[in-house]
Amino acid sequence: MTPARQRDVIMAGVGLLVILLDQLTKHWVVSYFNTKPEGYVVPILGPILTLQRVKNPGVAFSLLQGQTVMFFFIALAIGVIAYLYWRARETGSLALKISFGMVLGGAIGNLIDRFSHAYVVDFIHFQIPAINFDFAVFNVADSAISIGVVLLAYLIWRMGAESERSAGGRVASDTAETPAER
Repeated sequence: MTPARQRDVIMAGVGLLVILLDQLTKHWVVSYFNTKPEGYVVPILGPILTLQRVKNPGVAFSLLQGQTVMFFFIALAIGVIAYLYWRARETGSLALKISFGMVLGGAIGNLIDRFSHAYVVDFIHFQIPAINFDFAVFNVADSAISIGVVLLAYLIWRMGAESERSAGGRVASDTAETPAER
């Protein structure tokens, strides 16, 4: 098996792990909160980190709720990720492939919810009441997507910077006079 295919297998494993963790935690949350009254909250770190079940009909972090344009953005995001993967399929680093696995695993985890419930189950709520900071309720898939996209953006930026440095070095050496030309 080529190194590129080995990295693809790891990418698929990361994606499957994200899907498994996402679906297991959502199943646990749905089972647990079905026996509790609406709006029930489980404090983990006081009011800063809590668990509460939310039905999210929008996309990541409750964006575009009730808007059909969300399917366009979902399709566009999947297309961009597929294009980036295709470009890096033979030369992509392990970190790059892991970031693809995280994004795709998270996207599939949320799509499973969307197709089976018509909404996504969110349950992690982070807030800092002292400064009126209240982040949208999210889930394991959202976390994997966010971390994967940030890692992907960093790696692409770093590859671009390295490419510019190496291209700059070639240009400088290509235009320099050799001792024989002087």
